[in-house]
Amino acid sequence: MPTYKDTKTNTWYVKLYYTDYTGTKKQKMKRGFALQREAKAWERDFLEKQAGSPDMRFQALYDLYIEDMSHRLRQNSVDGKKNVFKNRILPYFKDKKINEITPVDIRAWQNEQIALGYADAYLDRIQNMITTIFNYAVDYYNLPVNPCNKAGHMGKRTRSMKFWTVDEYNSVLAFVTDITAKTALQVLFYSGMRFGELLALTLADLDFNKSTINITKSYQHKASGGIVTPPKTDNGIRLITMPPVIMAEVKAYTEKLYNIQPDDRIFTFTKSLINGNMKRNAKKAGIPLIRIHDLRHSHVSLLIELGFTPQLIAERIGDTVQMVNNTYGHLYPNKHGEVADRLNTLLVSK
Repeated sequence: MPTYKDTKTNTWYVKLYYTDYTGTKKQKMKRGFALQREAKAWERDFLEKQAGSPDMRFQALYDLYIEDMSHRLRQNSVDGKKNVFKNRILPYFKDKKINEITPVDIRAWQNEQIALGYADAYLDRIQNMITTIFNYAVDYYNLPVNPCNKAGHMGKRTRSMKFWTVDEYNSVLAFVTDITAKTALQVLFYSGMRFGELLALTLADLDFNKSTINITKSYQHKASGGIVTPPKTDNGIRLITMPPVIMAEVKAYTEKLYNIQPDDRIFTFTKSLINGNMKRNAKKAGIPLIRIHDLRHSHVSLLIELGFTPQLIAERIGDTVQMVNNTYGHLYPNKHGEVADRLNTLLVSK
């Protein structure tokens, strides 16, 4: 194997030739390995990735998959995948060849995850991730079958969701004294925007004359600092018309911000400020606690109660009609009953 000792640095390096996906022969060199076996392991993984064959190790498949997805998904979504793989999947499969991972292996892995006591929704999430990466191997790297198909699924998604009614929300809001938290809560509840979209808002995004908020970006907190990305979906770029009363509150809040400029973010806190206020004041109000994201559900449930269509709701929250129907469709039966009652009234009145 083309591994060599660098006598000047007392380290090992790899120097090899390989053929890339275009058929071009290239040279690759990698230095700085403390041990020869580390250099050989790196060479093996590198060649497996280049070959992309079904006998590559799971770690090589994962590296290829993440590299591909990094060009197709938002960074925040990729980071979420990395976190799940790092903690729940790679420790079990990274050194196994993908064509040697059997349904029995998947079942054993599932049983270990279930024994850890995770919620059904989380088990469903990690199951979907491992199923997806094996489907990726089937589609692009000639893996004959996906072992997850025969192993079956673990976890499940429940259709139940938590949200506050207007009365519940107002009961909690009555105890909120922090103007920043109160303003942010008002915007979240009456716009349905995502939390990252809220954090990305600048003064220039607000039109107080027309009572609109322009959503063009999202803000994500990272250990290395915050990053601004496009909204989560293509439909996420949108203009939200707000109740003038809420925009008046936002205007009053921004006027208290010292020397704020058009491109400055108006909400610079982290989730802990909102989480803390929701937790403390929901307890004071005697209202069951919900998550920040559930304020988005609360907004949608309110729009459904007011009789608005899935098409309009999808436009407002920056998503698709299919998503609205899939996620919130169970909230519509009462409206169907209302339609039937009104039609019945027309018939009886004849």
